Amino acid sequence: MKIGLIGLGIMGKPMAKNILKAGYDLTVCNRSKAPVEELAACGATAGTYREIGEGCDVVLTMLPNSPQVKEVMLGEGGVARYMHAGQIFIDMSSINPVASKEIAAVLAEKGVEMLDAPVSGGEPKAIDGTLSFMVGGKQEVFDQCKALLLTMGSSAVRCGEVGAGNTTKLANQIIVACNIQALAEALTLAQKAGVDPALVFQAIRGGLAGSTVMEAKAPMMLAGNDQPGFKIDLHIKDLNNALDCAHSVGAPVPMTAQVQEVLQWMHHHQGGQKDHSAMAQYYESLADIKIGREQ
Repeated sequence: MKIGLIGLGIMGKPMAKNILKAGYDLTVCNRSKAPVEELAACGATAGTYREIGEGCDVVLTMLPNSPQVKEVMLGEGGVARYMHAGQIFIDMSSINPVASKEIAAVLAEKGVEMLDAPVSGGEPKAIDGTLSFMVGGKQEVFDQCKALLLTMGSSAVRCGEVGAGNTTKLANQIIVACNIQALAEALTLAQKAGVDPALVFQAIRGGLAGSTVMEAKAPMMLAGNDQPGFKIDLHIKDLNNALDCAHSVGAPVPMTAQVQEVLQWMHHHQGGQKDHSAMAQYYESLADIKIGREQ
């Protein structure tokens, strides 16, 4: 099986390396050349949209948002122009489910199947190959591609037809963002009340409040580490998609709207490229503290 992957950013590059480790024939394409050269040194082939569209059995994308996926696939000279019946397109980007359905409809006219398969886990899990895939598409197409997905992840769950994967990812991103905000508020409360936030974390992590989010983000908040595993600007993008989707289907999402305002504040205070755990800096600014650290 020949695989093509377009998009070698923070997530796409380590995912590509895991595909290669599993022994697949991989062709890669990226706007900047350095990641392509790095993957070529690992055994991948550098290719164009045309070469990937014509020659690969499965085409993968890992791109920032809906406009980029649409441009790469459906734009003038896009990959879809060169694809043919029997091929499969898997979009691993996190985009609006409406866009996923639009792309799938165009590809269906050419006899090309599609899965939308966004991931959760961030850069660390992309590196160690333990991402979680949320997948939308036909059962038989999912069954055919599951082994490929599991070269990059520890789980892959089909959630419904095309669009269901990205709807599930939006739900995931709401939960993650609201958990990070709650964690930042809680640690701020502890510090302002004179209790060591690090000890609060140790005390509650094994109880009902404990979570994967807390385990990953509390140490970063306590250390003042805002190096991105998942950038605030990308979470803003995801929550914009969540709000758009929610408005279109009539779902109430007031917590999502509130946490989006915190993220937007961070964006406008030079925080857009920081890790989303840097939401804590919003509270630090309001409370005039540094969580877990000397002032």
